[in-house]
Amino acid sequence: MTSKRNIRVLIVDDSAVIRKILSEVLSSDDEIEVVGTAMDPYIAREKIKLLNPDVLTLDVEMPKMNGISFLKNLMRLRPMPVVMVSSLTQKGADIALEALGLGAIDYVGKPDATSKNNLSDYAEEIINKVKIAASTNQGTSSGILAADNTKPVDKGLISKNSLNKSCTQEIIAIGASTGGTEAIKDILCEMKPGSYSMVIVQHIPKAFSKAFADRVNNISALEVVEAEDKQKVLPGHVYVAPGDKHLKIHKKNNSYFCQLEDSEPYNRHKPSVDLLFESVSKSAGNNAIGILLTGMGADGARGLKEMQNSGAVTIAQDEQSSIVWGMPGEAVKLQAANYILPLDKIPNKLTTLMK
Repeated sequence: MTSKRNIRVLIVDDSAVIRKILSEVLSSDDEIEVVGTAMDPYIAREKIKLLNPDVLTLDVEMPKMNGISFLKNLMRLRPMPVVMVSSLTQKGADIALEALGLGAIDYVGKPDATSKNNLSDYAEEIINKVKIAASTNQGTSSGILAADNTKPVDKGLISKNSLNKSCTQEIIAIGASTGGTEAIKDILCEMKPGSYSMVIVQHIPKAFSKAFADRVNNISALEVVEAEDKQKVLPGHVYVAPGDKHLKIHKKNNSYFCQLEDSEPYNRHKPSVDLLFESVSKSAGNNAIGILLTGMGADGARGLKEMQNSGAVTIAQDEQSSIVWGMPGEAVKLQAANYILPLDKIPNKLTTLMK
């Protein structure tokens, strides 16, 4: 019986210290083989031809050619899974989000060699992300999607799940993880302002959530902000959970408000999609729509089922258009999705449902 082939990784970073740490961390996993390292994109280009890696880890800032310029060329000439290695700062966030827009699968922070505990957590994170990258639907984007795989429930349930028009404000709740920043951006850029509001949990570092909200706000007709505690939820506005706090919605005097909680991670996630969906289920009931997009794991699947049980319309992104069909796939297993849709069909479905 043949054993499973190792994931071949090429590390591209101008720092010898970082190359050493990443090599040791990734090589510690039995399923990963570090086939080489490169100190700049020019050396990397030759090693990619020579070594044919499955996954690239790519430093954002390097001499001779920066990571973004190299990534543009790579995705044009030889598309492959890339995990960006970025400093978790405002500048690092902007560059990492640009990289995701160009086709990178995910990003990790720079490793911290000074703390053994931090390095242990970091090792688990980057090993997981490299494995996810190796198994992703490379080439998936809003422009390369499946045919409409709409799978509505029976007509009776759909009519029962139609939005309650006695209240003028609908809530659309979205959850996502790996691949989600681009998926969310694609949806928001297609939506026109209306009587609805959106609340979003994207698994993202603290330093990245405001940069993400600002980035989408610049290209969307909706007003996109990072959520603040006790903030009133207004029509035509989108509220993104901070990367280090849970976002919940509560209703008071017929208005919705954001509630931020600095409590423990829920199912290992903070912010948690499940907690957002559960709060929307309680506050908005059948006046809500829940959407679970691409992402690793199962966060949001049970919350989406709870929304469905409370009368909300629920949507899961389909497998073919997802970078990783973990979270939406788990929702489908639970029969929590009224519709299973490719990413590019979701905005039209939302518009139709709200009419």
